[in-house]
Amino acid sequence: MTVALPAGEVTVSARLERPDSGDAWAALALAHGAGAGMDHPFLVGFAAALRAGGVATLRFDFPYREAGRRMPGPAVHALATWLAVMTELAGALPGVPRVAAGKSYGGRMASMAAADGLIAPAALVYLGYPFHPPGKPEATRGAHLARVAAPQLFVEGTSDPFIQPVADFEASVATSPAADIFWVEGGGHSFEVRGAKRDPHEIGASLAPPVLAWLRARLR
Repeated sequence: MTVALPAGEVTVSARLERPDSGDAWAALALAHGAGAGMDHPFLVGFAAALRAGGVATLRFDFPYREAGRRMPGPAVHALATWLAVMTELAGALPGVPRVAAGKSYGGRMASMAAADGLIAPAALVYLGYPFHPPGKPEATRGAHLARVAAPQLFVEGTSDPFIQPVADFEASVATSPAADIFWVEGGGHSFEVRGAKRDPHEIGASLAPPVLAWLRARLR
């Protein structure tokens, strides 16, 4: 997939997969977090479970990851990638509602692209929204959420250090026109729960049912 960056076009890896059962009733673009690429088991498991529920998925890498770097590049690069991804999805599945989703950093970049009007998804889904850096509750990253017109679902672990104190996070989400929170009791930033050993693929898959239920309600 080609992404137009300020310095020129780059190519990033992307994988579009359709449900085995037939036509998709929704198409979801899924971005990775800051420290992992599109083939992380968490994302693979989540996407597979979505497809089992009839949703097509498009996983992709941001340019910095494609270039072999571990740290995210400029935000403008991520926003341009989201524009390219949603354009790609529209061309591949015309007429199907398109959803922008992402783990942590990838989800936050989707929200910024939507707030700035670069993309117009039918809905957005955030898997562990990074509301602020751990231990820095004053450095919030949610002021733009009120400018996102589409429905938003925040899937959050109650023990995630990126959203403590929870009350501040909830107050920011409440400024959005249409937003819901699905809580994972005891979950951390990657939805790990102390005392419950599960691999990332299984954890990702376990989040699909509430997301599918929410999408069916919001997209009907």
